Amino acid sequence: MLTSVLGIRLMVLTGDAIPLPASQEVLSAIRRVEVTSDVASKGDGFQMTLSLTKTKTGEYSLLEGGTLDPDRRVVIAVVFGVTPEVLIDGVITHHQLMPGDKPGAATLTVSGRDISVLMDLEEVNEAFPCQPDSVIVTRLLATYARYGIVPQVTPTADVPLPTSRVPRQCETDLQFIRRLAARNNFVFYVEPVAPGASVAYWGAESRSGLPQPALTVNMGAATNVRDIDLTNDELSAVGTKGVFVEPITKMSISIPPLPELRVPPLAARTGTPRRTRLMRTTGNRDPVQALLAATAEAGQAEEPVKSNCVVDAARYGHALRARRTVGLRGVGRTYDGLYYVKSVTHKIEPGSYTQSLMLTREGTGSLSPVLST
Repeated sequence: MLTSVLGIRLMVLTGDAIPLPASQEVLSAIRRVEVTSDVASKGDGFQMTLSLTKTKTGEYSLLEGGTLDPDRRVVIAVVFGVTPEVLIDGVITHHQLMPGDKPGAATLTVSGRDISVLMDLEEVNEAFPCQPDSVIVTRLLATYARYGIVPQVTPTADVPLPTSRVPRQCETDLQFIRRLAARNNFVFYVEPVAPGASVAYWGAESRSGLPQPALTVNMGAATNVRDIDLTNDELSAVGTKGVFVEPITKMSISIPPLPELRVPPLAARTGTPRRTRLMRTTGNRDPVQALLAATAEAGQAEEPVKSNCVVDAARYGHALRARRTVGLRGVGRTYDGLYYVKSVTHKIEPGSYTQSLMLTREGTGSLSPVLST
């Protein structure tokens, strides 16, 4: 562990299949850690900057041991009090060495992606006849159990008949799982829950559950937000319309306009979509698949209300998570309330720990009279 003057400790584990606590040499060399979780990027990432010293043989000591070699597994966590909060369980994919022109100026920047990158290494050709998408995903995720990945898959009831459709994989496991998720208007991500253990979630985007402690602006000693801005773009919301062909009568049936749907809603007032997107690929689909495609298209539209802010982690006292909700207070009744955390970037240096957030929701006004603290 690396303890900062703020009383927040950084914990780093490295290894192959099973990560173990990093050596004191690695911890003392860390100068900066950055971890990003971003819904839009379809994956999380990390970057560590370390200072380097040469051994008597002329090689840098951190490169000799192989602890930070590419393909090594890395777990980064922060400790508030006694319980570690894992920011990322990932794999090193990239090195950048800066030798420097002065003694002690050399640095090594180690970058990587979350552990789902292991699902994106080999393309496969395989057919899955008569199997619902959820069964296919569960089968694929089960092969990664040795990395501590536990599937959390939402069941689907659409069983394709061999005479009409046979699900086929012609890409990597990760790309295939994401394609099946998009077809069902689902999301897929891998999120760490403890050092060395992660949950692979495949299902509808969830905004339920307890919100994270509130972000506070302009409230004296309770303030934990340094900088914040809020915007409202009414052209972000998109509605859809299209048609599909009924397989028996061969009649064209219109798909009713579908607004952007968020469950549960976070805003009291949502605007009517001013833009309409025409569905051009639903004509030869069955009614269920056509409706799912239209719902997914509407759900992929950006939300009109956005906020970018920087949180002082020492004052906040928790590591914020993307893909969950958080309360915001102190910015007026129009913009107070719950938001969905679209992305969070943790920046950790000796004496400094900030969290940069992007928050979104579908409109203005709060549905929550009280926010958790």
